[in-house]
Amino acid sequence: MYVYIIGGFLGSGKTTLLMKLASMYSKRGVKVAILVNESGEIGVDGATLKAEGYDAVELPDGCICCSLSGTLQSALKNIKRDIDPDILIIEPTGLALPHKVRELVNISMIDPDEMYIIGIADIQRFDDLIKRKEEFFKRQMFAADFILINKSDLATPEKMKAAIQWLKAEYPDKPMIPVSTKTGENLDKIYEMMK
Repeated sequence: MYVYIIGGFLGSGKTTLLMKLASMYSKRGVKVAILVNESGEIGVDGATLKAEGYDAVELPDGCICCSLSGTLQSALKNIKRDIDPDILIIEPTGLALPHKVRELVNISMIDPDEMYIIGIADIQRFDDLIKRKEEFFKRQMFAADFILINKSDLATPEKMKAAIQWLKAEYPDKPMIPVSTKTGENLDKIYEMMK
């Protein structure tokens, strides 16, 4: 089983990416399970995902990397037992630290074949996020296997270039991909990187 953890601040486009990935895998005939951690965010909840035909588990209010760690571990075991997916996509809240979620998946006896963290940066709010929450943003992104700079359809080339330069200075070894989860721009590059 492959596990993908989607990390990013509130409103960065995690849920939209999750839906695109789940759809891509479903079209390939791959069995996908989705674990979402809603924490008062406006987004797609477990019931909506289930209505779309996905095996979705929703964790209640709280953060799966701290107050819900036991709940997460129990949910992971149930997913493995009841669904046994080829791919598990985890969307923690926008306040979670993805590397903490990875640690909890590692100790919950899921035994993934491979685990990846996808970091998402919102280009529209990038400057403000760096100004107000720089340390938190860095902690969210440092364990990402690659970083998507989302909402590229709404950014000027200059703004995108500046964000990429900042990210490359912080994370020189990580692939950076400007994308638009809304329009689908460059999502094919993400699909190529995934199993």
